[in-house]
Amino acid sequence: MTQPLLEVRHLRVEFPTRSGRLVALDDVSFDIAPGEILGVVGESGAGKSLTGAAIIGLLDPPGHVAAGEICFEGRRIDNLPYEEMRKIRGRHIGAIFQDPLTSLNPLYTIGRQLTETIRTHLQVSAGEARRRAIRLLRETGIPAPEARLDQYPHQFSGGMRQRVVIALALAAEPRLIVADEPTTALDVSIQAQIISLLKGLCKKHGAAVMLITHDMGVIAETCDRVAVMYAGRIAEIGPVHDVIHAPAHPYTEGLMGSIPAMDEDRERLLQIDGSMPRLTAIPAGCAFNPRCPKVFDRCRVERPELMPANATCAACWLHAPTAGGVA
Repeated sequence: MTQPLLEVRHLRVEFPTRSGRLVALDDVSFDIAPGEILGVVGESGAGKSLTGAAIIGLLDPPGHVAAGEICFEGRRIDNLPYEEMRKIRGRHIGAIFQDPLTSLNPLYTIGRQLTETIRTHLQVSAGEARRRAIRLLRETGIPAPEARLDQYPHQFSGGMRQRVVIALALAAEPRLIVADEPTTALDVSIQAQIISLLKGLCKKHGAAVMLITHDMGVIAETCDRVAVMYAGRIAEIGPVHDVIHAPAHPYTEGLMGSIPAMDEDRERLLQIDGSMPRLTAIPAGCAFNPRCPKVFDRCRVERPELMPANATCAACWLHAPTAGGVA
């Protein structure tokens, strides 16, 4: 089998506070294969963006990796000095963020930002960098790229700015793209264009993608596999078709049931009662147990690890060989 491009093993991220350590990510493990698109989905505060930030080495202090390891192309990267990680970020791991204005310098032209990124990571001349920049803008669907290269970010619409950010992420031909909510701030029609563009470009360039989103429609349309996160842990992970159509974790089942289906006549959507616990008040046992309609005694005292569950893996005692009855 091909070695995974990215391996995350038992990742734990902590934030020291006055009242003690706050565990934001707890024992998160997954792989991404070369060329694969892995979706990461969950409610706000589940730990999706934090996982991406840990991978690209941009955790906000005092947050830090307290345990586990992150390996990229077989090399451990979570313990590298800042300058070493900076060489990997951009060159080997690209990033696309939710708001393109936070990724673009308003004082520099689009062309300067693209060519500087290219020349920082690749040994090419100024002329070649400019030609590459024009080609990237053309690939990302920006009309008249030769003219727009000398314009500033404020002269672009939101959708066009996000296309520029995708071009920046691909500028140094990275092997992995971490895309954190890349379409949230855009109109629905533009979202579809951006997702289609990202999918096509990554396939063309051979890059793998970690796509962080809360939109299951985007996941279904784009990803090969999906990891569902809840309260800083992975609740379920598996092929996107199986997770969507045959969810094995009650939380995933609730997420799927809350999505309107065009081919069904339902008066009411399903809902998950309650809300995700604060990281300072995660209950004993399974973190989802206070909201779970299938909870039984073991769920309240013992925390489940990911285990085989039909075609996916789920952190749920319903799939243990000795699963108990419903309370």
